[in-house]
Amino acid sequence: MAKTKKAKQVKALKKEEKRRAKAAQVAQSAHGAPADEVGLDFARAWVTFPDPADDEQLFRCDLTWLTSRWTCIFGSGCQGIQAGRADDGCCTLGAHFSDEDDEKRVAQHVARLTPELWQFHDVGTETGWVQEDEDGERQTRRWEGSCIFQNRPGFAAGAGCSLHILALREGREPLETKPDVCWQLPVRRTYDWIDRPDDTRILQVTIGEYDRRGWGPGGHDLHWWCTSATSAHGAGEPVYVSYKPELTELMGKKAYAKLAELCEERLAATLPMAPHPADPRK
Repeated sequence: MAKTKKAKQVKALKKEEKRRAKAAQVAQSAHGAPADEVGLDFARAWVTFPDPADDEQLFRCDLTWLTSRWTCIFGSGCQGIQAGRADDGCCTLGAHFSDEDDEKRVAQHVARLTPELWQFHDVGTETGWVQEDEDGERQTRRWEGSCIFQNRPGFAAGAGCSLHILALREGREPLETKPDVCWQLPVRRTYDWIDRPDDTRILQVTIGEYDRRGWGPGGHDLHWWCTSATSAHGAGEPVYVSYKPELTELMGKKAYAKLAELCEERLAATLPMAPHPADPRK
């Protein structure tokens, strides 16, 4: 990967981090974190390895998170990021597009949505499904308090993201149809240039948990967040397995294969160090 492309990725990521931090501040709640969240500061096991597909890139991965038993519980216990809107999950704020390509890709799939799959099809097609925030950044339109693509409970095709439902109906991965920010959560990818003692430079890509801090200062005021909630940690498969398509997209096939190997070694250990405290106790 060319250094100019890597620099563009780093710049885009930092821009997205600022957008999410601002969005989190909009969703502030006076209720505080529900009791089932274990907190943010605990021991984690990290592993670092060279990118098998790019000798100028290094991966740093949070094995505590990636081998945890977290799963999305949207519609089955999710308390939502805003008080009083549990049915929204994390869709309350809509989704900012990471760049023009992201918006164009989503638009191609929006064109195939039908009134049977998308509750607000008439509104979206007649008056638009994109809006600009106060800084002029483009995002999915908010309609009646949440993302316009979110079907509300009771809708015949099912509650939740209509773009997600479209993907499942067509046998696709949801990451193909949804905005980048939507399918990446709650995995967090960050970039850091590392200057080494021998005057060489390498791009370190960190793959970890998108906890409250990932949202910026406003993340502490979200009504609820799932990654450290015990109610969301009961999956049969660890995150690195259940999120294989997303992690492969974020890392590349060769790097994901190496990550999976390291995760398997960790789980095979008799006493793996630093388990996620929200996981069920054995």
